[in-house]
Amino acid sequence: MTGVLHKEKPDVRTGADHGRPRHPRRSRSHVAVFVAPFFAVFALFFLAPIGYAVYQSFFKLTSSGLGLTEPTLDFAGLDNYVTALTSPAFVGSVGRVLLFSLIEVPIMVVCALALALLLDSAQARFRAFFRVSFFLPYGVPGVIASLLWGFLYVPQTSPLIDMLAAAGLPHDFLGPDTVLLAIANISTWQFAGYNMLVLIAGLQAIPQELYEAARVDGATELRIAWHVKVPLVRAPLVLITVFTLIGTLQLFVEPLVLKPLTTAINSDYTPNLAAYNQAFAQSNIHLASAEATLIAIMSFVISFGFLRLVNRKGNRAW
Repeated sequence: MTGVLHKEKPDVRTGADHGRPRHPRRSRSHVAVFVAPFFAVFALFFLAPIGYAVYQSFFKLTSSGLGLTEPTLDFAGLDNYVTALTSPAFVGSVGRVLLFSLIEVPIMVVCALALALLLDSAQARFRAFFRVSFFLPYGVPGVIASLLWGFLYVPQTSPLIDMLAAAGLPHDFLGPDTVLLAIANISTWQFAGYNMLVLIAGLQAIPQELYEAARVDGATELRIAWHVKVPLVRAPLVLITVFTLIGTLQLFVEPLVLKPLTTAINSDYTPNLAAYNQAFAQSNIHLASAEATLIAIMSFVISFGFLRLVNRKGNRAW
């Protein structure tokens, strides 16, 4: 045994390369067999419902006479889209979730980053305990989380309101001017821990030599966090920003659960709630499909617009 590895060379007589697959077409067919189930499930359960919703958005039910006969399904073209875009309630709900995004996205990113940096600092103690504690709210279903916080927002059941009232502080969490912040609080409580884990994974991928070099140069932990850690977790920061942005535009569960507790939330409070109301309360699935399609287009445009913004001038994060 000489300890020298010899790379197989092509057979000069036959021209065959023993280092490559002998039957590339057969290999490609094997790959197709393995990935075909995924594409079949993806097409059946993801693409088909989207296509069916878009298809339904181009139709409408038309009643004739006194309504004694069955309504007919007619092609409506873009009428449902025009109806949705000219509805003050739907347009107002779009503006409301955009305002919610401006509030929630910075709060979520800052909270998740602060928690991740605290757990990743050299002075951190009981990291596993706090990591699980911060992540635990993510395991609570959105309906349960909204109910829990709803009890804390209602004066009849909330000890928090009693304490704020005793201290002379404002305590109307479900008023017209404060209910959006109350919803933002629920979303932050539930998802900050999940986003924190994404950032911690990015922080743990940073070579420790960079921290040691910074400490040798006299950098404090705060300067290391700001000048070393934060720039190197730019990609995870962009990722959680996009996740949060999409989540805020699809706001649904929290206002639906809090709606019976306050008059500040109506059936058209968010675009998703408006589409839900059209589909299941007004029985107008065609207008609901048009509104759902508009929500999807809005989420797509804003998300990819944000990614294009952060990746401009060759400074690519994703």
